[in-house]
Amino acid sequence: MVGENLEILRKRIQNACRRCNRRPEDILLVGVTKTFGPETVRQAISVGLLDVGENYVQELIDKRKLVTDETVRWHFIGHLQSNKVKYLAGFIHLIHAVDNDSVAEEIQKRGEKAGRTIDVLVEVHTTDEATKYGVKPGETVELVKRISRFDHLRVQGLMTMGPFSDDPNDSRPSFQQVAELKKSIIREGIEKVTMEHLSMGMSHDFEVGIEEGATIIRIGTAIFGERTREDRAL
Repeated sequence: MVGENLEILRKRIQNACRRCNRRPEDILLVGVTKTFGPETVRQAISVGLLDVGENYVQELIDKRKLVTDETVRWHFIGHLQSNKVKYLAGFIHLIHAVDNDSVAEEIQKRGEKAGRTIDVLVEVHTTDEATKYGVKPGETVELVKRISRFDHLRVQGLMTMGPFSDDPNDSRPSFQQVAELKKSIIREGIEKVTMEHLSMGMSHDFEVGIEEGATIIRIGTAIFGERTREDRAL
């Protein structure tokens, strides 16, 4: 099932790229395996999906112990608390959701201790939904400037989530706003800040994300199907 779903998904990515004159190879697909077991991750790896995203620190750690393939690039895409950074610092490929100074400071501290520079995205809150996290759009540039001074943390772009909606186009204003923020940050010429990535789009709205400039899409249901147990932190 995972292999078939991936084939369908990649065709949809190709079609979305064709509509906006982009290259499919410029889109990084992160498979979100929240609540799915390690066997599902292994199945995804076997059909060429090497970027795996998790929402909960403990679940990520537990799966990584059981999925030992060194080619996997682990992404943390959930809300990150400062006291959990230490568990990720030694291996995480990309943290998608830095939204405040204290988390950034802890990433810097733990990155220094681990002897590595940790790549991060700054999460921007672009809807009026209280259940979502992120820095306010008007405060994003200043946050990026402040955390850019760290030498063991590297800002590589922005992340956002569109609103909960059955209509994918409802996400378009959120994605457009973050794409404009990316341009503003590039114009600032902040040292060590690359703005290489926009992480925008999930199973229901990734095509809109691609059309608006996403370089990373975070896909769960469209690859792995509906979740079969309660969505919870392990």
